[in-house]
Formats: sequence, C-alpha cells, structure tokens
Amino acid sequence: MAHSASTNPPQSRHAGTEEPSIGTLVQSAMADVSTLIRSEVELAKAEMTSSAKKAGIGAGAFGAAGVVLAFSVFFIGIALAEFLTWLGLIRWISYLIVWALFVVVAAIAALIGRRQIKKIDKPERTLETLRELPSVMHREAPGARRREVPTVTNGRVQLRGSDNYTV
Repeated sequence: MAHSASTNPPQSRHAGTEEPSIGTLVQSAMADVSTLIRSEVELAKAEMTSSAKKAGIGAGAFGAAGVVLAFSVFFIGIALAEFLTWLGLIRWISYLIVWALFVVVAAIAALIGRRQIKKIDKPERTLETLRELPSVMHREAPGARRREVPTVTNGRVQLRGSDNYTV
C-alpha cells in the first residue's frame, strides 16, 4: 500500500522548546552518576591489576636476588677460607675461622632483631576493645548503658579515667 499524503499541514515543533520534567532530569542525572561511578570503579580495577602485576614481578625479582645473594655467601666463605689456607694455615682451621666469623655475624644480626622486636608497642586500644567485646555484644536499651562512652577532644580519646590515646 502506498502512503497517502496527509491533507493537514504538519505541526512544526522546534527542538528544545519543551523542557523536561524534574523527574526526568533527576533520573538522567542519577543514570549519569551511576555510569560515572561504574566507569571509575572499572578504571581503578584496571589500574590496580596492572600495579599488582608489576608489584608481584618486582617482589619476585627481589626474592630471586635474595636467594642468589644467600648462595653467594657460601662461595665467599670458601674463598676466604682458601685465602687463609694460602697464608699458611691448615685448611680445616681456616674453614673453622670462617665459620666462627659467620656465627658472630649471625649473633649480631639476631641481637639487633631482638632489640627491634622489643621496641614494638602493644596495640593497647585494640586489646582494650577486645576485652570489652563480650559486653558490647549484649545490646542495651537506649539510655541504659552500663559502661562509659569514650570522649574525643582535640584528637585524644579518653577511656575510663585518665587513659588518653591519640587517634
């Protein structure tokens, strides 16, 4: 069937003369924000994946370097012992001297490590909140609180009396 021409003249509409409703604008804005947020999340995922790969490769390279260095200690020990033998010491005595030297180095490293570990502070606030966890799990009615609420003033948290912690 052929299209017949209409006898009524077409009503001319000018683009942009009708303004969209507020509901339509809000819906459009929310869709745009949702799309923007999804795009930002995807971008962050892509960047983090690339960064994680690079970090993994870097950590693997450092690990390989550490293993190679650890094995090279054996060779420097042998070379040092052979040098002492070349100077005129009996071979087993020169190897014993090198072994004692490595034991001294290991002992010094262990003492430094022990000193550093002793400097680690206990997580006082975490331990206190863990001690209070059973009482927190039993919810009280509003206004019937049996324990004190911490107060925060100028970045300091005061819990029970005069214990202050920096946030």
